[in-house]
Amino acid sequence: MEKQQKSKEISDIMWVEKYRPTRLDQIINQKEIVQGLENLLKKPNELPHLLFTGPAGIGKTTTALCLARQILGENWKRDTLELNASDERGIKMVRERVKEFASIMKLSLKQDIDEKPFKIIILDEADEMTSEAQTALRRIIEDSAKTTRFIFICNYLSQIIEPIQSRCVIFRFSKVSEDEIVKYLKNICANEGVKVEEKALHKIYEHTNGDLRYSINILQAAAASGNVNMQHVQNAIGISGKSKIAEIINLAVNAKFNESRIKLLELLNVYGVSETDFLKYANEEIYKLELKDPFEVSTMVAEYDYRLANGAHPEIQLAAFLAQLGRLNVKRQS
Repeated sequence: MEKQQKSKEISDIMWVEKYRPTRLDQIINQKEIVQGLENLLKKPNELPHLLFTGPAGIGKTTTALCLARQILGENWKRDTLELNASDERGIKMVRERVKEFASIMKLSLKQDIDEKPFKIIILDEADEMTSEAQTALRRIIEDSAKTTRFIFICNYLSQIIEPIQSRCVIFRFSKVSEDEIVKYLKNICANEGVKVEEKALHKIYEHTNGDLRYSINILQAAAASGNVNMQHVQNAIGISGKSKIAEIINLAVNAKFNESRIKLLELLNVYGVSETDFLKYANEEIYKLELKDPFEVSTMVAEYDYRLANGAHPEIQLAAFLAQLGRLNVKRQS
């Protein structure tokens, strides 16, 4: 009871949870995917394993949770295991948590029409799992096919091994359009009784680039003063990790290595930005500059991305990345 009350309080405080869709027909800007899933739900007992891929903050996890609710009904939480594979990415997690959950048959022996013959396992950020853990999952998927359905969620499909891809129906999610995000943020402001300037909402979209979750978080931060205007949005963006990444890149490009490295360590250790997120947003910021040699810089980003994916020490590699940016002496085109 206390846990339920705590969850309720969190959903009231955090707009991103308060306004999270609970049904497939509430999902924003993914009409083809919703239609495809609703077609599969016409025969829920024949539901295949699923793989959702696409950028962050566009509804992949929410869609998986909506699907679990609609298939499993009021007891969906009991029969659903949701794991963030980036936190528990090794083979131990597969063997202990996933295998244990997948092996437990439902205690209920009722043969009601609405009784579903399987549980659902949602593996979020599955592309962060080690290849050994993904390989171990192959056997579990096969052995538990009669009792369990898997929903894999990833940002990068190329990081999922082919044997898992071949066992799933793949849905590719797209970024949410500017019109859809602005409309959604307007509705939130109306529900919360917050005054809003429309140009401020467009500024939020410009900064988040189609990430709806991030847009809602910035909106809530900007609305803390009672209304949402350009100044409040700028202030909310100013304290975000993404804006700090832009500052770090500019320092590195201008060969201010020590300053950029200090701010990098602050970003990683104080603000908790992951090394993969840093490199992803750094890549976006670099291309906002008018690069003298985009080919060389693109090759460099790809090299460090590969190093991080193969387990190299994050702080050492990202510091080297900043140093190399300065050495390349990247300049804006005149």
